[in-house]
Parts: sequence; structure tokens; C-alpha cells
Amino acid sequence: MAGEQKRFARFFFYLRNLREAALHTGARAEEAEDRGLELLHSAETEAELKKLEEADSDTLSYVKRGLNRIAFGAVNDAVKLVFDAENMTARDIMGMDLFNVSEIKISGKNVLEIKFFDRQKALEKLGELAPQLDGGGESKRLIESIYGRDGDSL
Repeated sequence: MAGEQKRFARFFFYLRNLREAALHTGARAEEAEDRGLELLHSAETEAELKKLEEADSDTLSYVKRGLNRIAFGAVNDAVKLVFDAENMTARDIMGMDLFNVSEIKISGKNVLEIKFFDRQKALEKLGELAPQLDGGGESKRLIESIYGRDGDSL
């Protein structure tokens, strides 16, 4: 049980999504929200989250995680919402991961419009922040491996 709570705490810490963290920990989709709440309120999970928070108090780390979710995150729940919104309950919608959604609008003819954050812009911003996020080390090695040490080769 403690291993499950530790894994849940790490997923929840990085994703900030109860349902998604529970799914990554092995919960079935229909029980993910309830299982996530149960795990979140356990003493072991709270202790692990506190430890993770103390080790990662840097604001740029939060920015990086958010940009990573925009750049690489799944949009499955948003697509499901487009095709099956009429059959969904409020609880279904509350359990969805809509992190990548920037806007939801219903037009005059009951047409659901969903706009997503721009993945390309998120990647560009991650590139701009890379030297600050890793002290230049990993980014520098990546750039050198692509372009060579002098920056002239490809």
C-alpha cells in the first residue's frame, strides 16, 4: 500500500490532477476519482507530497511542468467531450483532464467549440527557459550534440 501511495503522490505532484494520478497508479477509470481522493487523504501520501514540495520550491519548476503538459499532454478527454457532451454528467466532466484547453464555447446552434493552448508556443517557451531551468547544462549538451561544439555543424 505504501508503494502505491508514494507513486500516487509523485504523479499528483507533477500532474496536479487527482483522477489522472489515480489512473497512473492503477485505478480503473470508473473508480479513479474516488480512489484518488482516498489516496490523497492518506497520511503516507500527505507526507510524501510535503517532502516533494519542500524539495521543489522553485517556481520555474512549476512553470516547466505546466509547459510540458501543454506541449506533450493528451487531449483525449477534450475530444471525448466534443463527441459525447450530451451524455455526460457534471461528475464526468469534473473528472476530465482539460489542462490543454484554453477555451470552451457553445455557439448559437448548440455547437461545442474547444480551443487548445498552442503546443508550438509551449515548446518555444521551454526552449527559452531551458538555461534557467537546468543551469544550461542539459540544454548545452543537447545543442552541442545537434550542432557540434562550435555550433557550425548539423
